[in-house]
Amino acid sequence: MFFSQTRYARLDRDKMAKIRALEEKLGGWVIAVEPMATLAELSDEQLQEVHAAEEELGVVLLAYQPE
Repeated sequence: MFFSQTRYARLDRDKMAKIRALEEKLGGWVIAVEPMATLAELSDEQLQEVHAAEEELGVVLLAYQPE
């Protein structure tokens, strides 16, 4: 489901250079994706809940509006 709602970001050379610099600094890979659905606008409290769930589950969560 996640991948049907996103796609790899199309980056120009300058943006790719920034991603590569970040990868070098972090010592790992960074994948840039673009959402193809409308992301949810969350309150600070809701965002904290999402971050807490990410920590607990060991995953990255994206909240988006259903179509």
